[in-house]
Amino acid sequence: MDIFEARLTDLETTADARFSALEASSQRIEESVAHQVFRTSRFVDPNPFESECLGSLGLPNTLSSPGLSKSLALLLNFHLLSTPKSCPNLFTTVKSAVQSAISKEARMGASLLRLFFHDCFVNGCDGSILFDDTSSFIGEKRAAPNFNSVRRFNVIDNIKSAVERACPDVVSCADVLAVTARDSVVILGGPNWKVKLGRRDARTASQGAANSSLPPPTSSLSALISSFSAVGLSTKDMVALSGSHTIGQAQCTNFRARVYNETNIDSSFAQTRQGNCPRTVGSGDNNLAPLDLQTPTKFENNYYKNLVNRRGLLHSDQQLFNGGSTDSLVQSYSKNPGTFNSDFVAAMIKMGDISPLTGSNGEIRKNCRKTN
Repeated sequence: MDIFEARLTDLETTADARFSALEASSQRIEESVAHQVFRTSRFVDPNPFESECLGSLGLPNTLSSPGLSKSLALLLNFHLLSTPKSCPNLFTTVKSAVQSAISKEARMGASLLRLFFHDCFVNGCDGSILFDDTSSFIGEKRAAPNFNSVRRFNVIDNIKSAVERACPDVVSCADVLAVTARDSVVILGGPNWKVKLGRRDARTASQGAANSSLPPPTSSLSALISSFSAVGLSTKDMVALSGSHTIGQAQCTNFRARVYNETNIDSSFAQTRQGNCPRTVGSGDNNLAPLDLQTPTKFENNYYKNLVNRRGLLHSDQQLFNGGSTDSLVQSYSKNPGTFNSDFVAAMIKMGDISPLTGSNGEIRKNCRKTN
């Protein structure tokens, strides 16, 4: 009997230990999930998106369900929020407006994509770049990297108005920028991806933050890496996102020094660009040249082929292929458009996760130029 009781005690001890190990393992998995979805979870917002999505599936609000951990509940809620049940015509409304704008001006797609970049890099993806100046703050539009450069705010105004007519007070200006950027890439022949939704809009903006956060076209490779790292983006993300320069144009003032003074540049390319960019500062400063000489209105990987051939228009572009740590990535993207597309999509989604406002933070602005 003593032997039996001892054996039973051993079994109970073993069972307890295994149960404790299993519980600890479960906790580690849960914590890992929470870590992986950290940015995603911040999008959860107790607004009509959430209640309608959950209700349509006959589910309770998972945030108050005791059977689910908070991290997993947040993950579930966010994936449900990715389908705009409260605005079923959101995507068709936005894409139609973007298509119309691009058909009128081929450069428009690049301009709209750039708006999203410049918004996310300054205090997160919160629509702050769209503010006009007010008596209480100077907005980001007149910051050095944006002034006379970032453009077509009126197109976002038109898109937001169309969205408000379809579903008032539901979709933020920040989300409109995210969807507009994706649609611009797709319409110009680039890859598609699912846009996360649920961001809220800022109630203020910062010209100073825009001046300090956005990397200028004169940046070195190390400066580019640092700028992207400061917002949680890797060197690989930086090289992939730089591929957005496969579309759009740049002003003479931003590439004059490169085409006249730098040596790591194809001579015939430099001569071509000098043709519409006079050497004298103040002469032709706003003259435009395509960032991608071959196909400036088509989204593909020619940008990287140009860099390999020393035909990067901006100093910061050519820094990605100049004997440094990113040369191999540029080579890879120049030869493998599929790799570039997949890495670009991953980086765009990651960039869209930068410091979103959720919950009671911010608001859903009716007019993207001002607070409600």
